[in-house]
Amino acid sequence: MTEITDCCSECEHITHDQDGEEYADCSDENCKCHSITREKHTIYKEGKFNIDKPFENTLHTGDCLDVMKTLEDNSIDLTVTSPPYDNLRTYNGYTFNFEGIAQELYRVTKQGGVVVWVVGDATIKGSETGTSFKQALYFKEIGFNLHDTMIWSKQTFTATGALKTRYAQTFEYMFVFVKGKIKTFNPIKDKPNKSYGKKIHGSVTQKDGSMKPVTTNGNLIPEFGQRFNVWNVNTEVSNSLRCGHPAPFPEKLAEDHILSWSNEGDTVLDPMAGSGTTLKMAKKNNRNYIGIEISPEYIEIINKRLTTPLSDNHKEV
Repeated sequence: MTEITDCCSECEHITHDQDGEEYADCSDENCKCHSITREKHTIYKEGKFNIDKPFENTLHTGDCLDVMKTLEDNSIDLTVTSPPYDNLRTYNGYTFNFEGIAQELYRVTKQGGVVVWVVGDATIKGSETGTSFKQALYFKEIGFNLHDTMIWSKQTFTATGALKTRYAQTFEYMFVFVKGKIKTFNPIKDKPNKSYGKKIHGSVTQKDGSMKPVTTNGNLIPEFGQRFNVWNVNTEVSNSLRCGHPAPFPEKLAEDHILSWSNEGDTVLDPMAGSGTTLKMAKKNNRNYIGIEISPEYIEIINKRLTTPLSDNHKEV
């Protein structure tokens, strides 16, 4: 990150209004902090803002709504995040402003960019809250397209006592929202095909009821096909993988979304970074990352994970 050696020592004390915003400014146009917003200037003086490449590969301590307001419009290719679920997790007592965060996500997401929102519902007084659906509908209301409703199948169950009245809850929603028409999709093809090596034979029913041969007739069936939108990924159960966080993303889950919806060199955001799994997987796969986390305790966890060589601490789930 650029050091602030060429930042004027006086510019943080001189401000003026421009288009309703307070600006840090000095008379020297060569100053790195000439005419940037005072909010960004403060972050830059703290060593968190790169004037040449704003926010690239940075981690910020603070309320995600406040920090996101300093990001440029249409600057994020992909967001992969998971908010606190109702009252299921306390996350050190912090709460969040859902509607404000959703609006900021829409503003900062590029046209064709994606937000992956992983969420579940609490069961209160015998009824699931339905918060996940309410949030999905709000994302649509503010302009996002609901591109896919994916399922994270966890393969494990931890809520003791609930089996007396219902089946085991072993999944969470992964809502995939897109701003406009999606620009990147790199489908993961790891589903074994039972008819591998055989020739394709088939037809498709037309609107008038007639049958039309598929265009791939005669081609050989590949060994692996495109996976479906239900992903079987185990939760992090060992203390070493949980990293001191109550609900860490499985690394494989974050990584597969990053590979699916972004390309190398893209910018990936996690505004509620938690233990930093999204940031770690973005770094591993040659994406730029921006992380925001309000808890200083979790910031320490993230910094440790980001600075530990991937060859030493990366484990597939």
